[in-house]
Amino acid sequence: MPISSIPAALRRAGGALAAVSAAAGLLVAATTPAAAINSYNATPAPERTEVGALVVQWDDDANPATPDRVDWMCSGTMVDRDTFLTAAHCTSDWPAGARFYVSLDQDVQSGLDAARAAHPGDPAAVAAAVAVEGAAHQDPGYPGPAADPHDIAVIQLPAAAVAARWTFAPAVLPTENQLGALGPQGLNATAFVTAGYGTQEAQRGPGGLTHPGGGVRMKAPVGFDALNAPWIRLAMTARQGNGGACYGDSGGPNFATVGGRFLLVATTITGDGPCYATNVTYRLDTPVARAFLAPFVTLP
Repeated sequence: MPISSIPAALRRAGGALAAVSAAAGLLVAATTPAAAINSYNATPAPERTEVGALVVQWDDDANPATPDRVDWMCSGTMVDRDTFLTAAHCTSDWPAGARFYVSLDQDVQSGLDAARAAHPGDPAAVAAAVAVEGAAHQDPGYPGPAADPHDIAVIQLPAAAVAARWTFAPAVLPTENQLGALGPQGLNATAFVTAGYGTQEAQRGPGGLTHPGGGVRMKAPVGFDALNAPWIRLAMTARQGNGGACYGDSGGPNFATVGGRFLLVATTITGDGPCYATNVTYRLDTPVARAFLAPFVTLP
């Protein structure tokens, strides 16, 4: 949701900026881990070791005398040994000097809590305790028009440093127009799974709606809703057995089983504010997405 360091649009970013986001009427994380993605029909995803959290070290008060903040902010996926795929709105509009890190821990929030206690006043040490630093690259066309916002980015990481901390198999990307080739009937029959570190769906309390939880890698089934360029919309209807994405899941993966292969077909971008209905995701099988990714990863 709108916060000072993220574009003022309805996005599924947010991370642990609870104090900032409270001004927008949302609590986007808690200080203790809880089930996230959506609490209905969601389960932990320790096996999705290629899915990670984007951690940002940033100046939240424009005062160089105070330490930077370190928060997990978005989700994403390793698509090769040194490339973490996420959303461009997760890497945009930060204060000067912001530093980007990636963690593949199952519970990044608990790791950050422990690191803050161990390294008070040392944000670089906090970030390094839980994540590996990299360099952000976003589509130069972002923010584009609604027809295609070019909302895609990568964090380039030192492969040796990542391999020293985590073991994972990179996600498999789709071929060009692989979703389009399935057609409505094929897409309706396709099993989709969304994953990420985001918060729970809206819960109503004395102070209004809140989004508790976050910071733990979760997964949930989702169903096909609609396809166009550049979006695939995925249904999050609980009564149909689905879960879905919420705040902090931006940039995170949406997988599909196609022809017996588990493919990373789209990244979470936005959806309805309470996180009840639809996950709007950016397709990775389009010419625009593939053109951006080509310099960073070998495409199928």
